Amino acid sequence: MSDITESETAAPPADIPATENSPETPRNGKRRRTGIILLLIISLALFLGGRWWLKGMTHVVTDDAFVESTLHWVASRVPGTVTRVLVNDNQQVAKGDLLVELDPADYRVRVADRTAQLNLARNDTSSIYAQVDAAKAAVASDRAHLEQAEQDLKRGEVLFLKEVIPKEQLEKLETARKVATARLQETEGSVKRALALLGLMGNGAKDAQEAQKKALLDEAKLTLSYTKIYAAADGLITRKAVENGNIVQTGQPLMALVPLDKVWVTANYKERQLTHVRPGQPVEFTVDAYPGKLFHGTVESIMAGTGAAFSLLPPENATGNYVKVVQRIPVKISITQENDRDLPLRVGMSVEPTIITERSMADIFKGLNPFR
Repeated sequence: MSDITESETAAPPADIPATENSPETPRNGKRRRTGIILLLIISLALFLGGRWWLKGMTHVVTDDAFVESTLHWVASRVPGTVTRVLVNDNQQVAKGDLLVELDPADYRVRVADRTAQLNLARNDTSSIYAQVDAAKAAVASDRAHLEQAEQDLKRGEVLFLKEVIPKEQLEKLETARKVATARLQETEGSVKRALALLGLMGNGAKDAQEAQKKALLDEAKLTLSYTKIYAAADGLITRKAVENGNIVQTGQPLMALVPLDKVWVTANYKERQLTHVRPGQPVEFTVDAYPGKLFHGTVESIMAGTGAAFSLLPPENATGNYVKVVQRIPVKISITQENDRDLPLRVGMSVEPTIITERSMADIFKGLNPFR
């Protein structure tokens, strides 16, 4: 009797409905929330993954890129001893500033010597003109003597036929005419020589000798001007290798001048990354030295070959065993914004550029079509 009572009291009535406090309601709500969160996570992952995939198809990125600039090597055009060095390393200079000065004493002496030679040439020219006039006068005199000798010879021949004068005297008259002829020829030759010195014969110029001396003087003055070395452009001095008292030779590098306002970026992209890269496409890049700062540029040009092809020792793939290596092609990126003085881009800085190829969705999916 007691067993029946306990079983009846332990079993709940079958017709009693489940209340709000039953354990099935919170379990179903938790499952619903978990499903919603999982769906949001999957949607967000798909969205971010699709965005990352699309960006990878339209944005070309590399970390093998550096800042470059034109490098002006300052060198001496003449040998000499350095008397003054007016700049220091990392000093900003402007175009036309005096950088180095050489001892000008030897070159000033050369200018003085060439000036004296020019003056002598001018004086020599005047004396040659006088020689020409004197030679012309001598020609006139010798021609008159020749005419007189010819007349005396004619009269002597008449008198010899009349046996008035002996043959000996006639021979003297003939000799006198020959001497007069030879003297005339000699004076005419002296006139030609004097005219040749003045350049008045043939295609020569009248003042050829004077012009030659003047050219030598101008050359000496130009060489003297080379003793002062000026900056070829605005920029920063670096790698200075000259001090007062140094003896320098022609073409010896003294320092380097780097114009930081004319820099660009050289990015070495893998060959597979350049399929859709074209000149004129926009570029965004960051510099390791300035984290968080975004710079802008444009693809200016793409090199004609890979970096390995123009190296000092290019690869010889036709010999030995061949191992394929992904090549890199340099891309020149011009900077479209002005260089901030507070954030200057210095040569050799590491850059991470991103080329925006501006491909449309149709082009992207067209490239994925395996049946094209």
